[in-house]
Amino acid sequence: MYDRDLVIEIFRQIHHACLVVKERFRPIRSVEDFTGSPAGMEKLDAICMQLIAIGESLKKVDTITDGRLLPHYPDVDWKRAKGMRDILSHHYFDLNADAIYDVCETKMANMAQSIDRILHDLSEKESK
Repeated sequence: MYDRDLVIEIFRQIHHACLVVKERFRPIRSVEDFTGSPAGMEKLDAICMQLIAIGESLKKVDTITDGRLLPHYPDVDWKRAKGMRDILSHHYFDLNADAIYDVCETKMANMAQSIDRILHDLSEKESK
């Protein structure tokens, strides 16, 4: 069995990072909002940092749980979420602003909801 309290704490951090991404993305209406100005590029950099943290934390959860927890929540493509961390960390100069825009626009809300569900489920198991 794994350290449930540690996993809960990591998921709380991931959830917070999802909310930070959603908030930072809120004023963005197009990829041009990222790429068209220094301020937009700073926002893109800040969002990418959170996405790196999310991916790294998901990898940590997988290690702690021996890869057995995330498959129970198939609404998120966890493999791609973890893989995005690798791309952003190792190929940063090849950053695709369109891909980051798409992740923020179409994936973050779903990930936050799934993490809410995971936290709820882990907390219920903890209280039993």
